[in-house]
Amino acid sequence: MTVQQLRTTLRNAGVSAKGRKFELVAALKCFLEKKKDDEGSLVIEEQVASTCVENASEKTEAETSSDGDQVQNVPVSEVGELQRYKRRLNHSSVKSETVIGYSKVATKKEKLSIESEDLSGHKLSRTRKKTSSETISFDVKTDDKIAEPWTVLAHKKPQKDWIPYNPRTMKLPPLARDTKFLKLMSWNVNGLRALLKLEGFSALQLAQREDFDVLCLQETKLQEKDVEDVKRSLIDGYENSFWTCSVSKLGYSGTAIISRIKPLSVRYGIGISDHDSEGRIITAEFDSFYLITGYVPNSGDGLRRLSYRINEWDPSLSNYMKELEKSKPVILTGDLNCAHQEIDIYNPAGNKRSAGFTDEERQSFGSNFLSRGFVDTFRKQHPGVVGYTYWGYRHGGRKFNRGWRLDYFLVSESIADKVHDSYILPDITGSDHCPVGLVLKL
Repeated sequence: MTVQQLRTTLRNAGVSAKGRKFELVAALKCFLEKKKDDEGSLVIEEQVASTCVENASEKTEAETSSDGDQVQNVPVSEVGELQRYKRRLNHSSVKSETVIGYSKVATKKEKLSIESEDLSGHKLSRTRKKTSSETISFDVKTDDKIAEPWTVLAHKKPQKDWIPYNPRTMKLPPLARDTKFLKLMSWNVNGLRALLKLEGFSALQLAQREDFDVLCLQETKLQEKDVEDVKRSLIDGYENSFWTCSVSKLGYSGTAIISRIKPLSVRYGIGISDHDSEGRIITAEFDSFYLITGYVPNSGDGLRRLSYRINEWDPSLSNYMKELEKSKPVILTGDLNCAHQEIDIYNPAGNKRSAGFTDEERQSFGSNFLSRGFVDTFRKQHPGVVGYTYWGYRHGGRKFNRGWRLDYFLVSESIADKVHDSYILPDITGSDHCPVGLVLKL
């Protein structure tokens, strides 16, 4: 029975206004106690609450005019009770709709219409087709603060001038057509085979949307026997791909460079056997720079690899970069496993002894890279902006934007002024990291 039918039935049965009010309140309580199975029930409950309050005030006015001096007013306390029920219901509805709204957007973004692209198995043509209007209308219907949690400042210890990173407003417009530039991207995919199996928006569609020239990957978790199969899944137009895998621990680490431009040369590792068995470094030489994709070792549980990380790995990688720099500028990108400053992590106080935010790692990052002439491009462009690239799977990290900035583009000072844009794509799912990008003028 609908609300209107219930009200009409009670009136026809001769139930007084006060009695009808209590019947409607009882119905409201019943709805409140009933499990909210879908959005439909939320709408019905809100209608009941609105009708109860409206009915109470409406009947009070009617009885005052008909009875003259013998007014039987509905007590103010009872009207207040109805209003409190409505507020309680509205709060509950908004809270529930917030959860539902975010879930729907996440699902939609993960399942953008495959029909809008030309797929042949896992092979993606670079021919772009018109996106369906259904996809567009869904996105605009949802509150940005719900659908895009990164646009709301999330930090345990924010400074007064900090603002959240919003790629829709902070990502710079494309360069003019007659400007020569390269678009580089980097992504820790946390297992490439699993990512390629995702339906809808995945690594294969990233090129279609971002139109990058070079993609650097980390934590592919491939074994050497898997590489040829994965190569057959590459996007048309990106025939140049280079892979390195861990041989000391199978299905672990691993990096790759996938490029539309053929490099002049490619190197694997940094030339030190103790560092090169885990497949963490590939260097591609282009006309005007060296590009390194790097997956820096995590200090691990209990910080068991902290000493190795700061005393051996960081200095060795830094020295390797400075040696390359003698002939050409260097770009290092990837998961560098360090949130350098407090602005780069949601909860700095709670992670003082967590891998990636120890004082030792932060100091090593500064002394081995920044102090030796390599520029953190995102932080240079956005000095007071909170933007994360990694969110743990536990405790709703991504949903509430409680993350870390672990993924970087570091460039030699000599080409820092050629960086047009350094940006983050927090809306790209499929991994616990999101991609980062760099537009470099040539």
